[in-house]
Amino acid sequence: MKTTEFDVVVIGGGPAGYVAAIRSAQLGFKTACIDENLQFGGTCLRVGCIPSKALLESSHLYLEAQKGMASHGIQVSGVQLDLSAMMKRKDQIVQTLTGGIDLLFKKNQVTAYRGRGAIEGVGLVRVNLTGGEVEKVKAKHIILATGSRPAPMRGVEEDGVRIGNSTMALSFNEVPKRFVVIGGGYIGLELGSVWNRLGSEVIVLEAMDRILPGMDSEIAQMAHRTFQKQGLQFRLNSWVESAKVVGNKCVVTCKGAEPLECDRVLLSAGRVPNSRDIGLENVGLETDKRGFIPVNGDFQTAATGICAIGDLIGGAMLAHKAMDEAIVCMERLSGMKSHINYGTIPAIVYTHPEIATVGKSEDQLKEAGVAYSKGIGFYGANGRARALGEAEGRVKILADAKTDRVLGVHIIGARAGDLIAEAATAMEFGASSEDIARCCHAHPTLSETLHEAALAVAKRAIHTA
Repeated sequence: MKTTEFDVVVIGGGPAGYVAAIRSAQLGFKTACIDENLQFGGTCLRVGCIPSKALLESSHLYLEAQKGMASHGIQVSGVQLDLSAMMKRKDQIVQTLTGGIDLLFKKNQVTAYRGRGAIEGVGLVRVNLTGGEVEKVKAKHIILATGSRPAPMRGVEEDGVRIGNSTMALSFNEVPKRFVVIGGGYIGLELGSVWNRLGSEVIVLEAMDRILPGMDSEIAQMAHRTFQKQGLQFRLNSWVESAKVVGNKCVVTCKGAEPLECDRVLLSAGRVPNSRDIGLENVGLETDKRGFIPVNGDFQTAATGICAIGDLIGGAMLAHKAMDEAIVCMERLSGMKSHINYGTIPAIVYTHPEIATVGKSEDQLKEAGVAYSKGIGFYGANGRARALGEAEGRVKILADAKTDRVLGVHIIGARAGDLIAEAATAMEFGASSEDIARCCHAHPTLSETLHEAALAVAKRAIHTA
């Protein structure tokens, strides 16, 4: 059996894994990266973030061509959906980006293994290659970056065709007449929006009394109203007891409610770590009750020479959080004093309008008894938003009542995902709302809504009546 030695071997080729491998090689470590899929990039790139955003963009343009251009003086008729072409575009984007990782590995001299990697002992990994061969890899440092998978739900019988997770919902060959989404979080709302725009009757079932649990409740309420106007139906306080295929239909049963018949069911009830069958027991590693691997501040596990990063260690299950952890982990292994600030990691929902957030929500500040000031910048008062036809939305800045330091920023509106970057940067450097207010923002741009919100914290907004 062939055995190859490296300084660092990374198990998992998703956002945490491939970034860790590249940064490791840049730092001078002889590096290998193992992934069981033919394409590197993980869930995010292959069957998550990227393909879903491609479909969100395409479906939004389809809807705009049908209903959104008349106000601009553009008359469009005979708009037709070519779903296969839309899916082909999505797949081509994925192919391009996954191929890009292969090129980056070659450029940085990272050795790529396509196969299932598992720890056999301290400093030793067994790789069951895709072609059937087996190799062993020795390394001083093993980085676990195996990510997460969609969480199953008791009573929901997934067949991957009519009832399944987000991977299934990214590849329908026809538009479902009625589409039931279990879960009112990021994934459910994004994919629900896609198929709603393409013509499905979309019903979102959420066990809690609100959508977007954990997000600022004021922003979530605004989103709820907006999505309802767009045609999404919400059934809150709906506890799903079962979902199964009956004949050529799906039947979903909620506690205390009549069975709901539909064509497809998306289960989007969160994610769980991929910590099984990766050889943890061979080095005495144990997970917590939820399956996450405990680590210290340097991402080191209880086993010598083994680190873990990304979704595997919990926290926000976001690709950019995983990427930052990958870089910090490798830089600390090399002796650098890198850090990651978990309080300034942004999160985005890519619906229309987009929703973006960073830092503390108003609900969290109230619960913690923190005195704060609030400023609102309205899209309706912004010239660029009006010109775009995107007058619905707002920016909310929450600042400490005594120090004026920005504690949280929450945005709902066009291109919120781009605007949140300024807020995250400001918070990373400990900015006050006055600091943001005193920065000149170009006119006319959507960034002026953030500027106006910062002015409003001190009750000196200019463009708000």
